[in-house]
Amino acid sequence: METIKGFIEHIIYRNQGNGYTVLNLISDGAEITCVGFFKTMDQGETIEAQGEYITHPVYGKQFKIDQYKILPPDDVVSIERYLGSGAIKGVGEALASRIVKMFGADTYRIIEEEPERLAEVKGISVRKAREIAVIVYEKRDAREAMTFLQTYGISNTLAIRIYEAYGMNLYGILRENPYRLAEDIHGIGFRIADEIAARIGIHTDSDYRIRSGILYSLQQAGADGHCYLPESRLLERAGELLGLAPELLEAQLQNLAMDKKLVIKMPGEGETERKVYAANYYYAELNCAKMLHDLNIREELLPAEEAAIMSKIDRVEADLEIELDELQKRSVFECIRNGIFILSGGPGTGKTTTINAIIRYFLSQEMDIFLAAPTGRAAKRMTEATGYESRTIHRLLELNGAVSEEARAARFERNEENPLEADVIIVDEMSMVDIFLFQALLKAIPVGTRLIMVGDVNQLPSVGAGQVLQDLMQSGRFRAVVLEKIFRQAGESDIVLNAHRIHAGEELALDNKSRDFFFLERNDTDVIYKHMIQLILDKLPPYVGTQPYEIQVLTPMRKGKLGVEVLNGILQKYLNPPSTGKRECQTGETLFREQDKVMQIKNNYQLEWEVVSKYGIPIDKGSGIFNGDIGTIKSIDDYSREVVVEYDEHRLVTYQYAQLDEIELAYAVTIHKSQGSEYPAVIMPLLSGPRMLFNRNLLYTGVTRARNCVTILGSRETLRQMVANNYQNRRYTGLSDRIRELIPQTGSYQEGII
Repeated sequence: METIKGFIEHIIYRNQGNGYTVLNLISDGAEITCVGFFKTMDQGETIEAQGEYITHPVYGKQFKIDQYKILPPDDVVSIERYLGSGAIKGVGEALASRIVKMFGADTYRIIEEEPERLAEVKGISVRKAREIAVIVYEKRDAREAMTFLQTYGISNTLAIRIYEAYGMNLYGILRENPYRLAEDIHGIGFRIADEIAARIGIHTDSDYRIRSGILYSLQQAGADGHCYLPESRLLERAGELLGLAPELLEAQLQNLAMDKKLVIKMPGEGETERKVYAANYYYAELNCAKMLHDLNIREELLPAEEAAIMSKIDRVEADLEIELDELQKRSVFECIRNGIFILSGGPGTGKTTTINAIIRYFLSQEMDIFLAAPTGRAAKRMTEATGYESRTIHRLLELNGAVSEEARAARFERNEENPLEADVIIVDEMSMVDIFLFQALLKAIPVGTRLIMVGDVNQLPSVGAGQVLQDLMQSGRFRAVVLEKIFRQAGESDIVLNAHRIHAGEELALDNKSRDFFFLERNDTDVIYKHMIQLILDKLPPYVGTQPYEIQVLTPMRKGKLGVEVLNGILQKYLNPPSTGKRECQTGETLFREQDKVMQIKNNYQLEWEVVSKYGIPIDKGSGIFNGDIGTIKSIDDYSREVVVEYDEHRLVTYQYAQLDEIELAYAVTIHKSQGSEYPAVIMPLLSGPRMLFNRNLLYTGVTRARNCVTILGSRETLRQMVANNYQNRRYTGLSDRIRELIPQTGSYQEGII
């Protein structure tokens, strides 16, 4: 690592969002182009920087700064240069010259210690003198804070965030409880805070460290889908994280509960240990249960009224030229008389037909209906299937940014104070809805509005915490119908038939006599790679009438030779090879290239998007890109360090290079991430893997993502074992318990068989 010293002659470019800066530095009379992340640097300042020389393919030789410190001006020339650089608002070159001419080498001391004397200079009032001094103080404070943070090995980008969050209070916070950083600042988790604490000298058994480790363990459990953890499991996970015996942590559980950061539930009937919730997860479940209780209004009907409704349903059938089976009719009827209704069923069982009948009935009664789904793709499919506009739940609730990436921090314009104005709300793909999004939705639904939830309870649960649809049905407190009959047209599809066979644990027909379900026995990964690429580039596009981009590879795993990480590298090489016309950028282990297929891998409620006309004029804009959204890289600008991605509905999003950890290549995605999506053709490589992943539920979800064609490449025995393996990862959720606590059982609520 080299060290250079000089003054900043000119700031060429600065990204105000992340502080990425390109500047000219004059060092020993030579001009050096420097790049790095810093917001506190100004033209005219003298710096000492450490880093290394790099060669940019377009801009040539540059000095990449890793660490730096700003040096106070130490001679008359540097003082005048700094004051006249524009860094001090209201002071230009002429005024800087007069100040230095009057006070000479003592200028900086005068500004800091006797600022009122600046009024002796022509053109400076007493008020302006004070303003100059304040600006100098603020810059000095920022400079000293950055230097202080860097002594603990904190990077420039992280130091900027810490200083912006705490200002001059950062000294006390870091020395007393650096673990506050993990709670207060996005991007700083427990591990980073723990590294800082270790450098500062915080003991490993510090109360602050233990408390932070417990909360972090619960946050990680939430990322795994859990809303709580049994006490013993939480202490075990936190103990492994902290390197401490679990019994040393128990006292802090009660302290965190007293601080209202945890909720500890006593064991229920037949249970042996306490359940520990992060407070926001517990109250999300409790709030949902309370709002469901209020919405769950059941209308008691006289026999004549029931007969009149059934007659209207018959007219709907005639208008739509359809014939509903008994359970479908029961579904429409129960929607009419209940404030909350759940419709479940596998592929081909007539959910869409039933939804259309429900919509037509309520429209005939001149009722306002809103349709929604968790993702853009699912909403688009709902629109195509019903002919009525469907929106994402986030757009329905009018998302308006957020303070962090967490769903619970999202700001929705529609809420209990500004509810949705609808008589009926129908939400599809409910298996994808997590507890925080469900809470936000319920807040916006006024009592008296019907809520109809549609989904396949046999799909994988949501990526986010909770298993809302499953918990609602398990509670037994709401009217629910599970459609079973496979209709004739759907029954002609082996995708549908095999999906039901998988769910039932029955053997699959793998003779390749099907028109839409194929199995190719391949037991070598290199052969699988080769045939996968042939299928995507040559065989499947004409067969299903689509482009290679629309064909999706789904895999159970992230790691391994047939995991997402390896497959994406291979598929990128053949599906989007390098060329002189495509710009690239590297972030970590991933190389991104223009025209790459990418996926957002975390909810970001602050990311802004816009839709532009063919003339480049914005015609729509909003915020929020969500976990699982798939798009295409349209442009990469290495100078501004920005990547533009186009998502569904032509939404353009600009990512700074520092934000690229939020996206990954998406030629192959995990089956879990594919929920709510539907693709013309799906390819699934299944050779070997951990039993907990290679199960029936995962296979069922993957197969049902395909609209026209499924091709499985791999081992016949592995496929057989997946069908036989009914293992499901347990999620620790308590929504069904909260519902049963608030809503008494008044009869049998379910029709059909789950």
